[in-house]
Amino acid sequence: MPSPTELTVAEAARAIAERRLTAVELAEACLARIRALDGRLKAWVYVDRETVLADAKAADAALSANRTLGPLHGVPIGMKDIYYTAGIPTRAGSEVYKDFVPDYDATSLKLLKRAGAIMLGKAVTTEFACLDPSPTFNPWNEAHTPGGSSSGSAVAVASRMCPAAMGSQTVGSVLRPAAYNGVVGFKPTFGRVSRYGVVPVSWNLDTLGWLVRTVEDAALLLQVMAGPDGSDPVSSREPVGDYLTAIQDPPAPRIGLLRRYFYEKGDTETRRHFDGVAELLAQAGAEIEELPMPDSIESAFEDQMLIMSVEAAAFHEPMYREQAEDYQPKLRAMLAAGLQVDGITYTRALESRRKFIDDMQQLSERCDVLLTPATPEPPQADRTNTGNPAFQGPWTSCGLPAIALPSGLAESGLPLGIQMVASPFAEARLLAAAKWCEEAMGVELNPPL
Repeated sequence: MPSPTELTVAEAARAIAERRLTAVELAEACLARIRALDGRLKAWVYVDRETVLADAKAADAALSANRTLGPLHGVPIGMKDIYYTAGIPTRAGSEVYKDFVPDYDATSLKLLKRAGAIMLGKAVTTEFACLDPSPTFNPWNEAHTPGGSSSGSAVAVASRMCPAAMGSQTVGSVLRPAAYNGVVGFKPTFGRVSRYGVVPVSWNLDTLGWLVRTVEDAALLLQVMAGPDGSDPVSSREPVGDYLTAIQDPPAPRIGLLRRYFYEKGDTETRRHFDGVAELLAQAGAEIEELPMPDSIESAFEDQMLIMSVEAAAFHEPMYREQAEDYQPKLRAMLAAGLQVDGITYTRALESRRKFIDDMQQLSERCDVLLTPATPEPPQADRTNTGNPAFQGPWTSCGLPAIALPSGLAESGLPLGIQMVASPFAEARLLAAAKWCEEAMGVELNPPL
């Protein structure tokens, strides 16, 4: 068996259930990896070694007592530091929340624990999951941005400190760091997974997501967390699919290739790489057709950023009035701008977004999945920002489910990725197509640590 830290979520869960690995062995391996690497990479803000090992021992005791096991029994998972954790600080990367300790767990964390997962620790986030870069380093090259806002979660998974970590996406905060670090990032349909107990950015945009290393793991976590939650008013009651069955023996997908907007903003290397991936998938049996992007894409990103700034300002306004200087510069500027937006401007952005949502839902129904590059360029040697979110933002704005898959390395040696999108609540179809493409590409990236 490979080193415990090389196991995926599904592999680790099977190994524990079959008694080829103990939860304690896996926890100790992850903790050792954190001790060895996190001084350099700075992916974590909180790890309680003793509690993690006690939880792992309890998981092994439950197995010995032949108790019913959940699908994640004994598997350590990281939580982005905007997820509420009872009795444990949730600081959201900010001085403003430095003393905040929730008295309950986020719904998603409750569901993960119910499935048997062990909370490994709290992963670094950019301040309030927004613009200012975090202290986290990209494990592929420490001079390059790891992306954000789920920077700690992506780096922890890429560097094998844990098999999975939770993130969140308001613009591009799951799929972009996934692409920048060479892992799988998954964002379900808006409302598919409860946001209750997660520090908000934007009421209309916030979507939970996660960082893993395989499509199977993305499906497994969705299976555990999907479903309605009475505590979250936008939580959907749409039926939950059988996502794990959907990825078994998936057929070759019908893929809608999107070039408008993405090729205009992508660099030469990204376009060339994406063309190569599309050709590879076509040769493997996928049916590929280029589809036209609607004209509403032209204002979608600008509308999204305005909506985000206004709704973030609404949440932060009481704290901002009292302690504006405790916010980092980019977030402080965004909140100040959001507080100045008038109701008419905000309403027009919402109206324009509504048209974009309708256009994209219609487009997504013309094929199994839509396909784009994951980012406009590889991660840049610039840690003063978290990279360009323009390629992920559209899917968060229109609420469609999306997944980022590693697809190769750039000339710089940094990861490149592709992005796949499906129609609302068609996660089973999206995951099936992603699984097929994952197998066709045969790419597995491991940073040179």
